[in-house]
Amino acid sequence: MTMTAEEHSARTGRSYKLLLIFAMASMTMMFAGITSAYIIGKSRPDWIKDFELPTAFLYSTITIIACSVSIHLAKVSIKKNNRQNTTLFLLATLVLGLLFTYFQRLGFYELSLKNLYPTGGSITISFLFVIVLAHILHLAGGIISLLITIYNHFKQKYNSTQFVGIELCAMYWHFLDLIWVLLFLLLYFFK
Repeated sequence: MTMTAEEHSARTGRSYKLLLIFAMASMTMMFAGITSAYIIGKSRPDWIKDFELPTAFLYSTITIIACSVSIHLAKVSIKKNNRQNTTLFLLATLVLGLLFTYFQRLGFYELSLKNLYPTGGSITISFLFVIVLAHILHLAGGIISLLITIYNHFKQKYNSTQFVGIELCAMYWHFLDLIWVLLFLLLYFFK
């Protein structure tokens, strides 16, 4: 029995989605381990009890939520074959992703102004640094996948019937956004 090109494309898309789901599950376990260590570390005598999360981390949280909105709008636009809006929203997601990274860096700058450094200082700041760095590394993967998606979009590989690349990119960005929002809430409220 011969498979049509459309059936092959659908099967390939499902395989890629399944691989991405497995990757996201393993990343979730990694972040669960890091947050568990953070929660246990809170009982240490050298833990900063009155630690205030820098304002820049709130701005980065708002920015990454905007990333989720913009990548969703890119997916909606390509499903309507609106290439111009798809381009706009993909590029907006890229800019917002880079802005998120900038705010993360600014957060550590704010900490350095208070003489709080990730090494040689407080265990609290060390945990914060590990959590943020792990997320930034995964965000770097998101930016790379977004750049590949943008490149493929400009090569006109996506349309209203072929948009698996944008869909996979959106799934990963939504995952990154959810992870950061959960981490932010943990860091903000669990002191």
